[in-house]
Amino acid sequence: MKLAYYIKDSSLELDSRVLELLAGLGAAGFEVCPVRVKEDVPDGTEMLLSFGGDGTYLSAAALSYSVGLPVLGVNFGRLGFLSEHRPEAVIAALSEGDYTIEKRGMLRAEGWCLADGPQMALNEVCVLRQGTAMLGIDVSVDSRPLPTYWADGLLVATSSGSTAYSLSAGGPICMPDARVLIIAPVAPHNLNVRPLVVPDTADVRISFQSRDKELRLTVDDRGYSIPSSSQISVRAVPEALERVVLGGSNFIEALRARLLWGRDVRNANEQV
Repeated sequence: MKLAYYIKDSSLELDSRVLELLAGLGAAGFEVCPVRVKEDVPDGTEMLLSFGGDGTYLSAAALSYSVGLPVLGVNFGRLGFLSEHRPEAVIAALSEGDYTIEKRGMLRAEGWCLADGPQMALNEVCVLRQGTAMLGIDVSVDSRPLPTYWADGLLVATSSGSTAYSLSAGGPICMPDARVLIIAPVAPHNLNVRPLVVPDTADVRISFQSRDKELRLTVDDRGYSIPSSSQISVRAVPEALERVVLGGSNFIEALRARLLWGRDVRNANEQV
């Protein structure tokens, strides 16, 4: 099998754990090459490996989508919801075919002036104020307007992104295969607004009331300055990303282990 691997943090390139994994993959008969952009991916490549944490995985996911390859997250970072697999588990699982490929939805965001056109996100699309003035955010769902949000910003997240920025903004945790979008204000001044869950078939349109000329737009780990007059469209692209999952992956156990979900002194007999 021909594999490509992506590293965002250059300090990892000479990390002993990375070198050991690459040597082990080579010894197991895999052909492995480093890539940074889609033009680097050789013909015949069957899988992309992401070496790092979840931030690296988001960059690798955009690359994976652009070249149509499944992506496997190898965790050299911290929490690891997306990049969840330890290096020592990879060689045996790939050699034995002990993995599955699951489909994850992504977001397509467009409508502002960017030379590279529409952008894809696995976790979320977020707009934040850049100045000191509060931001008014007008949102419509399938042409039906919501009350204006007055806040520092607003995000639209996928179910995959429910454990990322959306969680910090008070959004719900969603199972990864839930076909929904989460609309959540960031630090809202309206005390009677809450995150809203809508079907992933929804057409979400966003515009702004701002005293500032520019706003900050983030699409996963990529950031842009956009005019406050911008109008943004966000739509789901179901099953856009192929994600490699090694045997034994379990989202609920990941919540318990990484976020200490359910940790309570009254649950002393439960395994957490």
